[in-house]
Amino acid sequence: MSRHVITERSNKIIYKEDGNVYKLFEEGYNRADILNEALNQARVEETGLNIPKLVEVRKIGEQWALVTEYVAGKTMKELLDENPDREDELLERFVDIQIEMQSKRCPLLNKHRDKMNRKIGETNLAATLRYDLHTRIESMPRHNQLCHGDYNPSNVIITDDNEAYILDWSHATQGNGEADAARTFLLFLLENEQERGKKYLTEYCRKTGCNYMDVLNWIPILAASQSVKNIDRQMDTLSNLITLDEKELRKLYD
Repeated sequence: MSRHVITERSNKIIYKEDGNVYKLFEEGYNRADILNEALNQARVEETGLNIPKLVEVRKIGEQWALVTEYVAGKTMKELLDENPDREDELLERFVDIQIEMQSKRCPLLNKHRDKMNRKIGETNLAATLRYDLHTRIESMPRHNQLCHGDYNPSNVIITDDNEAYILDWSHATQGNGEADAARTFLLFLLENEQERGKKYLTEYCRKTGCNYMDVLNWIPILAASQSVKNIDRQMDTLSNLITLDEKELRKLYD
């Protein structure tokens, strides 16, 4: 069967072939990261969530590939963009799926706070700012919820039967669900979708009963972590977010 390319990125290509989805990494991609992603996928499968099943990890020539089952449908991002009149309804479904995910426990995953501390240590931020961010992490409530790490509308598939599947578990950890919600809100900001992000955050707080500042207080930490990727179009926004105080964080939502 012919290869159907789904998306291409700087260091990987994702395509459909023979009824499966192949995530093919560029030659020289860190093998440990690939195997860790496969392990995350396998562990999350055990929670019973709807996710594409891992089929195999293999080499194609000199490149490593993760092979998962193909799930037909539209992404939540496509549905939101195609149906602006249904935005509130779709965002409510998006939040419901996230809350179901966060109800699961996956105790063998890496801890979110450990990942954040490591990422901040990799930044070029001033030592005093890194210290402040490390201190902020340690002050946050300790939870053990399943966190996706990249939960955005492009990573949710809705099938023709209205079943929801969550894609891409490469960043999965266990930790604070409000931090994972903050990551989602940050992703909306980075896509210049602040109003949609506000609607999302309102719905998340309404359904979980948390205060929106419990979510927004994670933003400087997550912005610092994201800055390690050095994506040019994001760096100015991230630099501003890293140093926001509580009053300035409130303005992101109010």
